Amino acid sequence: MIKILICGIGGKMGGNILSLLDGDGEACAVCGVDLHAPENTKIPVYPSFGEVKEIPDVIIDFSSPAALQGEMDWAVKHGVPVVLAATGYDGNQLKFIDECAKKTAVFKTANFSLGVNLLVKLVREAAEVLGEKFDIEIIEKHHNLKTDAPSGTALMLADSANKAFGGGKKYVYGRCGNTGKRGAEIGLHAVRGGNIVGEHDVMFAGEDEIVTLSHEASSKKVFAAGSIKAAKWIVGKPRGKYDMTDMLKNL
Repeated sequence: MIKILICGIGGKMGGNILSLLDGDGEACAVCGVDLHAPENTKIPVYPSFGEVKEIPDVIIDFSSPAALQGEMDWAVKHGVPVVLAATGYDGNQLKFIDECAKKTAVFKTANFSLGVNLLVKLVREAAEVLGEKFDIEIIEKHHNLKTDAPSGTALMLADSANKAFGGGKKYVYGRCGNTGKRGAEIGLHAVRGGNIVGEHDVMFAGEDEIVTLSHEASSKKVFAAGSIKAAKWIVGKPRGKYDMTDMLKNL
């Protein structure tokens, strides 16, 4: 039985993971880290990693970038692999994650949905086929509590499209005022409202035709399920940085 520590166990995603692990024959939650423990939880919940008594087989983190330093220091110290499902890391934190991956296994992706990762692949293929004659715009929609914009998934989609152009297109985040005519760019636009789980549209606009690739998540459970699958997969892997591409090609 794979023992999982859930960082952010008091949040909605933490609750989804607990629900999915209930009755799972391969993995179970043994403890959590969160300033606010969920009601009626049957496992220990600690306010910080410095107080954790258990040594799990893997950590799933759906908290926030604020938890990263303490979490990764603890994981490296104890040799525990980490599944990072939070978004919004800044440049220094991304470099820190890369350094930690030299000492323990780290699984990081902006989105744990199988459908989204298929979309990433399709976006690159479309960009390669359609080329410079089609302008690329990405529109992402999320609930009104999401704090980072654009979403990590939108950036992942932009990066995938940009690979078709050798990374040569700059990113423009929304437009306001007299911006001049469109250049060699990829536009990213964020919508925040209500309880939208997650929607992403990648539009390729050409002369007299538009191609749009889309994904819509109707429940956050799809992301929780993907993180659990990643946690099971990364246990026993050597130190290094992994993502959905690595997992999917080895399943």
